[in-house]
Amino acid sequence: MRNKSAAQTVFIYVQGWILSILFIFILVGIVTSNPASFTSEHVNSLLKNIKADQLFIHLLKSENHYFYPEDSSLSLSHLSQNAFRLATNIKPTDIRTFLGRELPGYSIFDTGIEIAGEGTDYTNLPFESAPPIDFLLKEKEIASENLPEEDTSDAPPPIDGKKSVLIYHSHSWESFTPLLKGVTTPDEAVSSNERVNVIAVGRKLSEKLTEKGIGVEHVKSNMASLLSQKNWNYNQSYLLSREVAQSAMASNKDLKFLIDIHRDSLGREVTTKELNGKKYARMFFVVGKEHKNYQKNLQIATELHKSLEAKYPGISRGVFKKGKSEGNGIYNQDLSDRALLIEIGGVDNDLTELYNSIDVFADVFSEFYWKAEMVNGKGS
Repeated sequence: MRNKSAAQTVFIYVQGWILSILFIFILVGIVTSNPASFTSEHVNSLLKNIKADQLFIHLLKSENHYFYPEDSSLSLSHLSQNAFRLATNIKPTDIRTFLGRELPGYSIFDTGIEIAGEGTDYTNLPFESAPPIDFLLKEKEIASENLPEEDTSDAPPPIDGKKSVLIYHSHSWESFTPLLKGVTTPDEAVSSNERVNVIAVGRKLSEKLTEKGIGVEHVKSNMASLLSQKNWNYNQSYLLSREVAQSAMASNKDLKFLIDIHRDSLGREVTTKELNGKKYARMFFVVGKEHKNYQKNLQIATELHKSLEAKYPGISRGVFKKGKSEGNGIYNQDLSDRALLIEIGGVDNDLTELYNSIDVFADVFSEFYWKAEMVNGKGS
């Protein structure tokens, strides 16, 4: 009987090891066959609650249970939950993780709301449309009657004699329905004409910052044309704009602030704010969180949002965080710890509303800029 019991014990022991090895192989297979679900952010979220001292205690526990605290984050249930999340990218307490890959378009709800502005929630998250390059290259008739006269006066030189702000546009074709004849939908609101797309918004910001003594370099590249020349598509927009930004920074070592200006695809009911009888195109900040400068860029976006709210309540829609599962995840913000991606207005805003908001943002940004210069010992 003893020999039989011993044999059974060995069999159970070996069977346990075989099942464990099979589980590991299955787990690795699931993870490697679905790389989209296995990101650095995912691993970080799994490990952020595990501390080195707790890991050491857990190892001691295998020899002596006295060293294992009741509230340790390395409990069996905690480890099993983490293993489940690692294998499936499903978080039982978050229903979005069950539906994100099953419902078309639902992945936009993975966008993190770091700071919610007035009325901002998961029902009106920003989103981008992705028309084909051929469509972007087709010119549309401009509604010239809705364009203001351009300011042709010479800009004053920067106070400190250098250009330290780079303004560029990863999606330079993004335009606005009031400025294009016969256009009524977000996908149609595209143009390569600098007078009616986001380049016009960037030009106005460049003028306003220059008036405040801040040197600006504004890149007005036709991104749709450049993508076409390289035989690239929409998804490679940020790779192209990265080359543009790096080239500008290589030729001008003074460039520290990077501002990528976009417009949202939502309608004016979400993207417009009226204050004291004046209409403004609302704006928001997008921070990519898949790089080492993430926290520094987030801090700047947060400070600018708070300043906007203090002076012009409701102008900012908030600060959003995005990883690789929700978009590019970096947005060239790893090139500088003072990089911003700002969505100014939406597809239905006109230039008057957009320019009103540029006045507001230039006011807040210049205060932040000169305060930072004084802290760095460069102010007069």
